Order: sequence, then C-alpha cells, then structure tokens
Amino acid sequence: MGDASDPLPAGLSMLWEPTDPAAALSRRFGFDDLDGLGRWTTAALASTWGLPASGAPAVSRAVISDRNAVVWAGAGSRAVVVKLSCAQERFERLAASTQLVVLLAEHGVPVAAPLVSADGRVRVVLPGPAGPLSLCVLPEVAGDWLDVADPAAVRSAGACLARVHAALAQAPTELVAALAVAPPGLAGATAATEPRAQVAGWLAGHDPGHVPEASRRLASLLEAAPVLDDAPQLVHGDFRAANVLVRGTEVAAVLDLDEVALRHRVADLAQACTYLATRFTGWGPTPPAARAVLVEGYESVRRLSAAERSWLDVLLLWNAVVAVPGPDDPAGWARAV
Repeated sequence: MGDASDPLPAGLSMLWEPTDPAAALSRRFGFDDLDGLGRWTTAALASTWGLPASGAPAVSRAVISDRNAVVWAGAGSRAVVVKLSCAQERFERLAASTQLVVLLAEHGVPVAAPLVSADGRVRVVLPGPAGPLSLCVLPEVAGDWLDVADPAAVRSAGACLARVHAALAQAPTELVAALAVAPPGLAGATAATEPRAQVAGWLAGHDPGHVPEASRRLASLLEAAPVLDDAPQLVHGDFRAANVLVRGTEVAAVLDLDEVALRHRVADLAQACTYLATRFTGWGPTPPAARAVLVEGYESVRRLSAAERSWLDVLLLWNAVVAVPGPDDPAGWARAV
C-alpha cells in the first residue's frame, strides 16, 4: 500500500531484519523465489477468492517481517495486497483481528476491508510448500504514509484513532476473548495489566537506568496519578506512520490490526504519540508538536477525562523512557525525554 513515494522497494525485501530476503522466503515459507510465491498466490486468488490472474507480473513486490509477509499482486483488473503468515500459533488470533477490520469498515472507519472468499470467509488457511499458511486479501489503497510534519494530517490521524477506539468498543464478546491474550512475542502480551501496576513493575524490575532523572520524574508522577476512570477495551496497539495512509490531509486507511490489544484507550493514545513518527527502518521519536496535535485531533472526537489527562502525562513519559535504546542512540530518544 502506498504510492510512488513508498519506501518499500519492488521485488523481494525484508521490512526491518538484516537478513537475506530470498533465504528468509525459502526457510520460513518454503518458496524458492519470488516467482514461486507469485505462482502460489495467483493460484490461491483464483481458487479461493475467484480472482483471475492479471496480465501483469503475478507479484510485483513482497515484504517479509518475521514469519509474516505482505504480497502485492494483480488480480484481474484490480490490485490487491495479500497478507500471509506461517506462524501457526497465531492463526486463530489473526482470524479474529481480520474480523475486527470488517467491524471497523462497518463503523465507517477508513480501512482496507478484506475481500470475502468464495465460501464467505475473510481469512483462510491454505497448504503451502512448507506447511499451512494463513492469508487474507485486501484491496490496495492509494495514499501516502503519514508525515508527522503535516499538522493537518496528524490531527486527522488523532481523530481517526478516536473513531477506531469507538468502533473497537463494539467488538463482540467472542472477538474480545480471542484477542485479549496475545501470544508470546507480541507487543500486546501484557496489555491487560493495569497501567499503575505495569509502570511500577517496570520501574522496580526492568528500568535499565539510561535516563535516571526521567525515571525519578516518572516515579513521582506515578505516585500522584489518580484512579483511572476508564475500562480496558480492544485498541489498535500499533498506530503510527507506517500503519496510516493519507490522501491530502485525510486518513485514507488505517492498516495492520495484528497487534490489537486489550488495554486502556489512553495507553494506546500515549503509545501512538510516542511512536507516531516511526516508519519501517526509520525509528525516531515523534516531535512534541506532532504529539500535541495528535492529542488535539483525538479530543476533537472524544474528550479525555481529568484522570486520563493525568495518566497521559505518566504514560507519555513511560513510553519515552522505555524507548531509549541505551548509549548508542543515534535517533535521539534520550534527548526527546
């Protein structure tokens, strides 16, 4: 997804790992090369979704991230994006998160709504060359990746995040149950922990002490923080520039609900403020002005309570301190704290 300014190259590549993509494609998914992936994808689109092959190359681009891949393909007269996973322990969760994309579309949130297969499913498991693969098919959405230097677009993104939260609050009980506990290694794995216990536990046992003055300030803010008057719910979990497409100043699509988590809405907002500027291998802090505009946009749709305002300060600082990688900090996370 994205347009000519898209930083993702044509052909086969890794999203962030310093690994040979051809070796990763073979070892993780069982395909010999991009052509082999293209033939399999074309067959899957035809047999399971009833989408014929186009005259163009079957697959123009594929990006691998861990045990997931995103594949850009032609299907008849349309361009589609196929999301693949070979992580079998996450298949049930991926099926549930794909259903959430359908829910967002039904509530008017701009998303790339998954295409329904011939038998009515939006996520399908098919045999691959090295084992089962879970996949969904999305329409390709034209747009640019969110630029945090564009205040109007950032404000729109904040408003959109509030609408995402409102829609996810309507998720059926069975989807909440399926997504409440994340599998090992996923960012949302501790998301259900109450923020006070989560931050206190991190300060007590996991703070590496890279920015001790900020840690002391965090402890002080935590002690003074009021009771949080908001119940946890499903939230996006990874709302940042790499997952927000815009056209002009409006959000064209919110992408990637694979890290959806059960947590407080203000915690998701604080995480979004911290990591909004990150995009693929570009991993730097969000400028303070952009953070403020994102919150302003969010509150144009849903006002934060006084308690949430206090907790936003706590969680912004906590996320910022956690993000500091250590002495080797070329992006300037410590300076941002």
